[in-house]
Amino acid sequence: MSLPEHRPPLYLDSHATTLLDPRVREAMWPWLLVPCNASSNSHRYGWRAAEGVERARQQVARLLNCEPHELLFTSGATEANNLALKGILQAPRAKGWGLVTSQVEHRAILDPARRLARRGTEVAFVPVTPRGAIDLDRFRDSLTSHTRLVSLILANNEVGTINPIAEAGAICRERGIWLHCDASQAVGKIPLDLRQLPVDLLSLSAHKLHGPQGVGALYVRRSEPRLPLEPLFDGGGQEQRLRPGTLPVPLIVGLGAACAVCREDQPEETTRLAQLRDRLWQGLAQRLEGIHRNGDSQQSLPGNLNVSFEGVPGERLLAAMTEIAVSSGSACSSATPEPSHVLRAMGVPERLALASLRFGLSRFNTGEEIDFATAYVSETVRQLRAHPAGTG
Repeated sequence: MSLPEHRPPLYLDSHATTLLDPRVREAMWPWLLVPCNASSNSHRYGWRAAEGVERARQQVARLLNCEPHELLFTSGATEANNLALKGILQAPRAKGWGLVTSQVEHRAILDPARRLARRGTEVAFVPVTPRGAIDLDRFRDSLTSHTRLVSLILANNEVGTINPIAEAGAICRERGIWLHCDASQAVGKIPLDLRQLPVDLLSLSAHKLHGPQGVGALYVRRSEPRLPLEPLFDGGGQEQRLRPGTLPVPLIVGLGAACAVCREDQPEETTRLAQLRDRLWQGLAQRLEGIHRNGDSQQSLPGNLNVSFEGVPGERLLAAMTEIAVSSGSACSSATPEPSHVLRAMGVPERLALASLRFGLSRFNTGEEIDFATAYVSETVRQLRAHPAGTG
């Protein structure tokens, strides 16, 4: 079974990056044709650029239900995550402060956390349940008198599990601890209300919600006393002096437009994607024995499906998927495959962690495409099981 020769592989990897929505591209295009520096306040080009930036800030704020001045534009969620963690814990007043995070965070959290640990910050990594959510009892026990910041992924990038952030945030509030969330996979996919959710900092990235690559934002709650956030680098007064540098106006406009589209389409799209995900899972389960769904089937991103296949050589599984673009549940190189740290933290055996696929569905996928993927994956897995050594 194959797609028509003129057509590229079917794209089902929208947790890695999403297709740019034509409505977003249309909003960005005029800004690519004129000089636009939002800091140039002496002429009309600069004034219009500043207006475009602030309009985008309002669009992001409306999606998150926060105040526009609580948003700082960054190059993406990775920078926003680093600014949140290092900007607080490397501040001069932060000596002796500790960090608590989880074992299933994205590397954009795990790597900064480990660097902070090497520099003397007390860091604890909380275990998760077999569904991939933090264990609230163990989370509560991990908090010490030194803990000043907690960072928890809102929706997991591999298995889609949505963390109990409201409960974790309430625990943090009781103890006077700040809570940061990497929400790059959640924003635009599930409803978020930052007036209600007890989160102090939140990171997002435009290219995860059909916006352009290279831009994101950090939400910083305005509270008293104010969060002691320090910039990662110096060089200008932009973004409240917390993120200096010339603002990429076309990209920021694109982020705003992407958030506006999500705000309009989200309720209907959330339902549609969940139906497509269930259609994919049920189709695979009907055609194949020995498959396992990873994550929480109830509290999960609507477009996420992570599946492990028994009796399949992990090093060959992803390579065999030539007609669809998906990701593996494992981070591996051609020489030394390594199981996903997320799946292993959930207790998934190594052989299954290596033989896993992550499907990321988006607003541009159709039922016809899901049916093709179901049949194609099922047939490919059967062939791999029949010829595990790659012969015959």
